[in-house]
Amino acid sequence: MAGSAWRVAARQLPLRLTVGAFFLNSALSKRDADQATAQRLQQFACATYPFLGKLDAQKFTRVLSTGEMVVAAALLVPVIPATVAGAALTVFSCGTLGIYLHTPGMRQEGSLRPTEQGTGLAKDVWLLGVGISLIAEGVTGHRGPATTDLGPWHRMLRR
Repeated sequence: MAGSAWRVAARQLPLRLTVGAFFLNSALSKRDADQATAQRLQQFACATYPFLGKLDAQKFTRVLSTGEMVVAAALLVPVIPATVAGAALTVFSCGTLGIYLHTPGMRQEGSLRPTEQGTGLAKDVWLLGVGISLIAEGVTGHRGPATTDLGPWHRMLRR
């Protein structure tokens, strides 16, 4: 692996490991959910995404768990490009943020600020930020230390 590839991997490592471990833990905890837990998870998701009600609650929970495992694998397996891992994380977090935005009681009235009940889903905005950051790094092909060169803005800022 070339020196710049090692720098990129090292820069992404904290994000990918922490978020990947979080997703893997969440997936494993849902994998063998009992019927009551599966029904509760499905009902919560169906409030925003009614089409999910067509699935059996146990099947829904297994699909959700599998989706989380896929995201975890994309983040934890270093040969998967940042763009792919970031896209998987971004799509998943957009889904959970959709639930946050559309479920009554998750946000304070007339605000994006979470209620106590909404804090668990509101934190997914961080996951969205991590996903977008990984996509941006993968797309731009950033391969070195951050630069302070401001290009055309430099002249304007010197004035």
